[in-house]
Amino acid sequence: MLKRLNIYFKEMYPLLPRLLLGFIVFGEIYFILLLNYGVSDFMLGIEEVVGGITVFGFLMFLRIADDFKDLETDKKLFPERAFPSGKVTKKDLNIAVAVDIVILTVLNAVFMNNFLFYLFLMVYGLLMSLWFFQKHKISKSLPLALVTHNPVQMVLNIYIISFTCIKYSLSPFTLTAFLVMMTLYFPALIWEISRKIRAPKDETEYTTYSKLFGYKKATRFVLILTLVDIVTNLLLVYRLNMIGFSILVINVAVMTAEFIMFMKNPERFSLVKRVEIYTYITEGTMLLIIAAYLIFGKI
Repeated sequence: MLKRLNIYFKEMYPLLPRLLLGFIVFGEIYFILLLNYGVSDFMLGIEEVVGGITVFGFLMFLRIADDFKDLETDKKLFPERAFPSGKVTKKDLNIAVAVDIVILTVLNAVFMNNFLFYLFLMVYGLLMSLWFFQKHKISKSLPLALVTHNPVQMVLNIYIISFTCIKYSLSPFTLTAFLVMMTLYFPALIWEISRKIRAPKDETEYTTYSKLFGYKKATRFVLILTLVDIVTNLLLVYRLNMIGFSILVINVAVMTAEFIMFMKNPERFSLVKRVEIYTYITEGTMLLIIAAYLIFGKI
């Protein structure tokens, strides 16, 4: 079983990179919230470690749940993947999920101050895995799947924000907390839509937003989301680091130009790859801004 799971995780959820990602996501939300509240006396401990592990473990749960949900489709479109090809069994993945959830639940019950928010996060993830008991409707509608499933990133952000606000006695009902809640939600939303926007010649039987609405309308929608996303980032960093602020502005200007070029000629490049580069630069800049402020103060 362990060998089969090793094959699965190498292909679908590389453990060390995803663990690092878990700590990056937790740390970005945690520190950008505190710095915008003016908190500089950090009380780091085992709770922050558990928070990063929780993000990692929850995203693992979602990855496996998605493979369960998409099995029939993947057998047709991606038969070489570990699960549809039989390299790993359903029993193997069920055991992995069970161990994952038990570890996360124990850690959160023992160490975290926001256990109710953890339960909310896990219940939302469970409902997603069950199509909110409306599989016959949601599975046939790409937009409906988006509005029911994509907010999970927002729920994950709320988990981190709730922990931070409780630990430092901060009010969660502020514009700052709202902006932080949105700061990693929009990139996930933008990527999810962009990966399903293709040039007409690249369309297959796979359902995409470009097939449903046309690639121009779908691209315009993502462009609007990108501009809204960058506004939330700029509002959070303008008081922390003007160099980083400038990089974010330049990055979104370049991405806007690329959206326009794609609408004019969708065969020039893959939109989702450009969106991924934009997202890496944006989130990397946010992390560098946090690191720079922690080390040097405002620049």
